Amino acid sequence: MRKLVYFIASTLDGFIAGPDGADPTGPDGFWPIPEDYVAHLIAEYPETLPGPARAALSITAEGTHFDTVVEGRRSYEVGIAAGVTDAYPHLRHLVFSRTLGESPDPAVEIVATDPVARVRELKQEDGKDIWLVGGGELAGSLYPEIDTLIVKLSPMTIGAGIPLFSHKATFDPNAWTLTGHRILDSGAVFLTYERATTTVGLTVGD
Repeated sequence: MRKLVYFIASTLDGFIAGPDGADPTGPDGFWPIPEDYVAHLIAEYPETLPGPARAALSITAEGTHFDTVVEGRRSYEVGIAAGVTDAYPHLRHLVFSRTLGESPDPAVEIVATDPVARVRELKQEDGKDIWLVGGGELAGSLYPEIDTLIVKLSPMTIGAGIPLFSHKATFDPNAWTLTGHRILDSGAVFLTYERATTTVGLTVGD
């Protein structure tokens, strides 16, 4: 069975975007993208680069990790605002939204039903793993279904913003096992965690 992988960039203080939810790496963004960071993505995760970036960098590699990408409406609308209706034309692309209605792109599937049920269906299909690109609300909804967490940790703090998991997520402590890490000269760190098989026990002190 294939896995749901939350492959996401985060600041040191746990935010994936600023308070407005806009693209932090865009023209007016605050998130620097070092050369070694891009080089690592090209070498290890080429399928996670958006179509326009792949074209600009002449990337044709299929990638070995994912063949499907899922995201929430707010995350998807970042691309829409930039005039991109399908940021990942090289992947099967699903957007979870109960308000979008008809898809702005024939290659993008809009899912208005329960995200957990749909992801469980996707996991049963043949193929590579499923990439959860964001945002925080969808990640919160899919929290119990995330099998692998790959955090692209940036050496910066922003104080406030969109958290890794929405505040609407259910309180449910889980243990994760570190299975891989890569430290770049620029200070960014790629951390790979697999969900542990045992749950976290909580005790209350006197």
